[in-house]
Amino acid sequence: MPRYKLIIEYDGTPFSGWQIQDNAPTVQGALEQAVKAICGEDVRVNGAGRTDAGVHALAQVAHCDIAKHFVPGRLRDGLNAHLRPHPIGVLAAEVVPDNFEARFSAIKRHYLYRITNTRANLALDIDRTWRVPRRLDTDAMHQAAQRLLGKHDFTTFRDTECQAKSPEKTLDQLDVVRRGDAVSIL
Repeated sequence: MPRYKLIIEYDGTPFSGWQIQDNAPTVQGALEQAVKAICGEDVRVNGAGRTDAGVHALAQVAHCDIAKHFVPGRLRDGLNAHLRPHPIGVLAAEVVPDNFEARFSAIKRHYLYRITNTRANLALDIDRTWRVPRRLDTDAMHQAAQRLLGKHDFTTFRDTECQAKSPEKTLDQLDVVRRGDAVSIL
């Protein structure tokens, strides 16, 4: 049975996060419904990580095992057709070895936090950026962020049921960048 790696993006606004929940729309649930629509079987779609309610993804990695063989581009297109009207896009699909696990094969994760530093109300980016009306000292923020670089124990921030091998994580990069009113933390 082939294993497929999927690269997906989504607007998390209408979802209660990645992971399937009873009586709540989720990204994983929408993807699994789309897979079932094209292959007629219940298939678990495993993500590299779980996002919370309202969180967006630009290149989330997932994998699934489907008994039917698909040309990867056709799988991508079929999933996209069945994902409408959900704000989810499958950007790429590829066949990967059976030992590929979206979560455990990941070696890095990248995050982007957006702030709009303006007194004006947001209209177009209301669900994609945090509006902070007071002027932010981004130079001081960047300088403080550099103290977080390196390996740290995040036990305090772990869920009691966390399955990660170690509470230690390494922050390789943490930058605060201003471009006009736009502040990015990456």
